[in-house]
Amino acid sequence: MTDPQQPGQAAAQADVLLDAEDLPVFCPNPRMPIWSGHPRVYLAVTPASAQSCPYCGTRYALRPGAKPHSH
Repeated sequence: MTDPQQPGQAAAQADVLLDAEDLPVFCPNPRMPIWSGHPRVYLAVTPASAQSCPYCGTRYALRPGAKPHSH
């Protein structure tokens, strides 16, 4: 998982690029500060679609070329 924050940029406006090992996706993610927490929500991120958290707006997407494993 890449760190979504750039100087002067709020986490809610950032993209979080994920690898297949980062699935399943949930927000708040482990790198978010505890004070900015909200209820955990799982997001259905696929290679074809990114998803935004309904609480904070953080957008999650799979890194190009990431191949999620199926069960």
